[in-house]
Amino acid sequence: MIPVAKFTMSLAKESIALNSLNRLLSCRVFNPCLPLCFLALMTLSSHAADNETARKPAASKKPAVAAQNSGKTTAKTTDKAVSKTANTSKTAQKVRKPSKQMASDTRPSFGRIAGLHQAGDALDLRSSVALVIDQDTHEVLIRKNDHAVLPIASLTKLMTGLVISDANLSDSEMITITQEDVDTEKGSTSRLAVGSVLSRGDLMHLALMSSENRAAHALGRTFPGGMSSFVKAMNDRAKGLGMASTHYVEPTGLSSRNQSSATDLAVLVGAAYNVPLLRELSTSPGTEVAVGRRTLQYNTTNRLVKSPNWDIGLQKTGYISEAGQCLVMQTKVAGRKIIMVFLDSAGKLSRIADAERVRRWVENQNARSTMASANTAS
Repeated sequence: MIPVAKFTMSLAKESIALNSLNRLLSCRVFNPCLPLCFLALMTLSSHAADNETARKPAASKKPAVAAQNSGKTTAKTTDKAVSKTANTSKTAQKVRKPSKQMASDTRPSFGRIAGLHQAGDALDLRSSVALVIDQDTHEVLIRKNDHAVLPIASLTKLMTGLVISDANLSDSEMITITQEDVDTEKGSTSRLAVGSVLSRGDLMHLALMSSENRAAHALGRTFPGGMSSFVKAMNDRAKGLGMASTHYVEPTGLSSRNQSSATDLAVLVGAAYNVPLLRELSTSPGTEVAVGRRTLQYNTTNRLVKSPNWDIGLQKTGYISEAGQCLVMQTKVAGRKIIMVFLDSAGKLSRIADAERVRRWVENQNARSTMASANTAS
């Protein structure tokens, strides 16, 4: 028992000693350090809080930015999709419309089918048929497939005007546009609505200057005896002029069965030129026509009429796909009266370019002739 008691007392003494040591350390060591420890802990806590705060906004901003960017991306994608769809639709419309027009424009003409475009000439004309003659001497200056018989489109209207002029009908007689005058041959449009009332003189003006189809048809329809009598008069007049290769079936030129040759058309231009009214109306640059409560402005179909470089006495243009682009003119070049006929040209501008080439060629030929004459005289 004694050893146990001694051991117990020993433990008690050691416990007392340890407690004293603990108090000493607590007072001498830990107590001064506690403020530092608390300060350190507070600093670490604050630093951790700052870092956490710094991290949280960054984390919260990223989703917001991402969401915003996502919204923008979605909007842009949607806008692009809509824009692309709209552009695709517009492109499709743009592609479809020209393709329809091109299909109409690129149909081969009778002249191209016959291979007339393969024929060459000194001036490299784009018209497959051409004839240029001196109106006074009848000297042929240029010829190219001039006896080929082809559709002549609205060149027909020159004969329409000539027949109306021969009949001495009243220019002031009022004529109503009817459903019969609407084009069922080519489906072409017109600014003269059914029911429009115009004088015969105005109809003649529009037919010759602006190639107005309903105007030309109304002139034939109201001819004494009707359309059949008018068409007969057209063919009889052609026969009387010696136009053996010419045939008409209607007064507008919309039918490809209205056909002639450059040789015959040169004769027609000469005959029409002898009628002052046809010269005046065909070379008019423009006119205003009162139709009901409206006033319509019409202009010439031949841009050369307004050119200061040209002195045109009579002219007519024409186009249907079977005929190609056509042009006939009486003009004065280098002091000479010239009749020009161009059929089945490649385009509106090419028939004009052909006329310009011929004019320059005639001027050059005249200059050379004048120079040669001067040298001979000297």
